Amino acid sequence: MRKSLGLILGVLLMGSVAGAQDAAKIEHGQKVYATFKCSSCHSIAGKGAKKGPLDDVGTRLTEDEIRQWIVNPKEMTKKTNSKRKPLMKEHPKLTPAEIDALVAYMQSLKKP
Repeated sequence: MRKSLGLILGVLLMGSVAGAQDAAKIEHGQKVYATFKCSSCHSIAGKGAKKGPLDDVGTRLTEDEIRQWIVNPKEMTKKTNSKRKPLMKEHPKLTPAEIDALVAYMQSLKKP
């Protein structure tokens, strides 16, 4: 019984730590979104360019698809046959940590 209780508490604690880490990563992603002025081409909650809404991007795209749009937009434009103009810019100044955070933020944007 004691081992079971310890295991349950350990799992809950790990989930709590993971949730806090995810929240911190999402918050960092929001800052990256603002710093790189993503709202000049995209919108979230009605703020930004109306042509590129991202409100439910976490529902529509997988984590890998979001990452590919960020790191290789030309390839994704071809792959998806996107007709949106202007084409999405490449952002070579993004660090791997910033990309991870931005992906986490985009994944958090889901339809209710």
